[in-house]
Amino acid sequence: NTDHVFLRECIESVLGQSYDNWELCIVDDASTDSEVRKIIESYAKKDSRIKYHFSKKNSHISMSSNKAVEIATGEFISLFDHDDLLWPNALYEVVKAINDQPDLDFIYSDEDKVTEKGYDNQNPFFKPDWNPDFLHSVNYITHFSTIRKSLFEDIGGFRKEYDGAQDWDLFLRVTSSTDKITHIAKILYSWRISDTSTAKDTSTKPYV
Repeated sequence: NTDHVFLRECIESVLGQSYDNWELCIVDDASTDSEVRKIIESYAKKDSRIKYHFSKKNSHISMSSNKAVEIATGEFISLFDHDDLLWPNALYEVVKAINDQPDLDFIYSDEDKVTEKGYDNQNPFFKPDWNPDFLHSVNYITHFSTIRKSLFEDIGGFRKEYDGAQDWDLFLRVTSSTDKITHIAKILYSWRISDTSTAKDTSTKPYV
């Protein structure tokens, strides 16, 4: 039941990528707001690169994310939330990194935050290069993350018992399974600050 404006801006930020060989896989986790599904369908009709699945039962973040990966056909997957924004060069920079180092398994970038009111960007987060000690202390990676799909599948994907901290659990298992990791020292992703997001307040998801 995501905000309609946020969802449109999210999808438009993918359509606006300078690199165009992408596939957007969207899973609607049984929204009770039918307009959300209508928006997804309308974009998919306009662009065949947009694929979707409408769940009949709410299964939460990990299982929904696994379903999105299941319908993806690419060699790599990038994780992207429904109310956030990709910068226009995001996928270009990821593909450039892969072309420079074809054996990469895990790629992450810097990020900032964007408010609910327009494109008001703030709080840039310039991350360190790969730092396992830091990752064991806090999920400093979060967005924008790209993982080789075969590795994602080998380690079992997301685990539902970690809903709310599923990205951190995934990153810990990914980075325990490979040392082919790189950091793109550029902001490529804007995380939406909203009342339901931990971008604003970590207490919005106490179950984590």
